[in-house]
Amino acid sequence: YFGLSHVSAIVSLNLCLVTSLCFHNRKKVSQEHAAEAHDVVPVVICASEERMGASMATINSIISNTDASVFFYVVTLRDAVKLTRRYIEKTKLKGIRYKIVEFNPMVLVGKVKPDSSRPDLLHPLNFVRFYLPLLDILHSRVIYLDDDIIVQGDIRDLFNIQLKPGHAAAFATDCDLPSTHEMVRSVGMQTTYMGFLDYRKQEVKDLGINPSDCSFNPGVFVADMNEWKKQKVTKELEKWMEENFRQNIYSSAMAGGVATPPMLIVFHDKYTILDPLWHVRHLGWSPDVHHPESFLQEAHLLHWNGPFKPWNYPAVHLDRWEKWFIPDPSGRFSLERPDDS
Repeated sequence: YFGLSHVSAIVSLNLCLVTSLCFHNRKKVSQEHAAEAHDVVPVVICASEERMGASMATINSIISNTDASVFFYVVTLRDAVKLTRRYIEKTKLKGIRYKIVEFNPMVLVGKVKPDSSRPDLLHPLNFVRFYLPLLDILHSRVIYLDDDIIVQGDIRDLFNIQLKPGHAAAFATDCDLPSTHEMVRSVGMQTTYMGFLDYRKQEVKDLGINPSDCSFNPGVFVADMNEWKKQKVTKELEKWMEENFRQNIYSSAMAGGVATPPMLIVFHDKYTILDPLWHVRHLGWSPDVHHPESFLQEAHLLHWNGPFKPWNYPAVHLDRWEKWFIPDPSGRFSLERPDDS
């Protein structure tokens, strides 16, 4: 399996030959030293070519709502490295501290099956969250965020959550927001393991997980890198990806993406629960269902998980996302809005 002790050297030399997984350091050494500072809040976010403007809006919202020193690990594919750098360097984000990290999707061969219903969920970058130890992260703790997110609170508060002993990560449970339960039911979202795993399969039954246990959304989490490595979380996640590739153990009525079930299995009863206001989600599951404005104001983080993204149309609460949008200097990423004429 991965030779984790050698990953840093391999990345620096661009000699990434470890199980076809290749991450290239794309930022100068001085900013690596900046990342080592103990008072820095490290954030991992993926930036795909198709959704580059979304990632930049997330970054903008983070730096605009904190006085903490934030270091961004911006993970992308080879074809989007130059685009990513230009979006940062040619806009108001040019002052952020960051490192662009390249992900080689060959690591996913034999682990992910095509799915025509929502191909966006099979984008290679959706699985970066499984491979955190190989991102050459210089911190013992890191925040992972999806790109369809706006942070309204101080990111330092999320970073400083107290993780329970032996826990490698903290997530928000799907049973934590009574005020959104009616909305969740109305759009058919699942909140339990039954919605993500196929309990007719023996491999799932053998897990001994109650199908009515609350699920969680892996689009926002805080990870303890030492515990992650100690518990071999990445290896366990890969095991269940491969199991699904062979046996189709995920539910056919699955509410979220294929990145969710392995996380639910590996972290079952072994994660710290986040304050629910640090992951107000499901904003992208219906173009018609709105949260009360007073509730949105209290939220520290908003997540448009689901098919209706705020850079497209229709979608809800566009104003809360669009205030952080930075126009793409290359002109490739643009907002979809109704014709006002």
